[in-house]
Amino acid sequence: MHDQTKIDAIKAWVGSGSINIFGRPFAGKDNQGKRLANLLDGVLIGGGEILRGDTMPAHIKEHMINGHLIPSDDYAEIVLPYLSQPHLDGKTLILSAVGRWHGEEPGVADALEKSNHQLKAAIYLHITNDDSYNRWLVRSTFNDRPERHDDSEEVLRTRFGEFEKKTMPVIDYYRDKGLLIEIDGTRTRDEVNDDIIEALYKLSV
Repeated sequence: MHDQTKIDAIKAWVGSGSINIFGRPFAGKDNQGKRLANLLDGVLIGGGEILRGDTMPAHIKEHMINGHLIPSDDYAEIVLPYLSQPHLDGKTLILSAVGRWHGEEPGVADALEKSNHQLKAAIYLHITNDDSYNRWLVRSTFNDRPERHDDSEEVLRTRFGEFEKKTMPVIDYYRDKGLLIEIDGTRTRDEVNDDIIEALYKLSV
């Protein structure tokens, strides 16, 4: 159980702003995002979930099926406008790795500013590729991640390469901006959540 005083302080600090969570596959982005959204009365938004919609163009689906990030122009056209939907007005947004390709950060920041969801912090749940692979092997144990076409071992290896080449520079970008919170993602889910709350609370006071 979290200290409600700390939760209230974080909520007041974030306001209608946003928190963006990054990490390798199976780092726990969605799990921690859901927890954080519940604690802060916010809304969890994942670019990947938006892109997996049945109405997506064939070339985008092909990129995702093969474990590649989609071209930034397509990403900006499809995902970023979603942040300005009226039902999100005044809400805290918890973003699950929105803007994973280095170079997309300014577009994400601009979209968040225009929709009054200024980015307040970026969280990096740090696990290694080996940790990620081992979690992939036992993913059915937790039964909280539906089977996906992009979760095969071959595609997972491709996603590792995409993360190292395209997303690690995004992590460095937010670190340089003083917005990054680094969390040991190998701890238990509850411990990771506790660490996130403590780190956000320190920023809020």
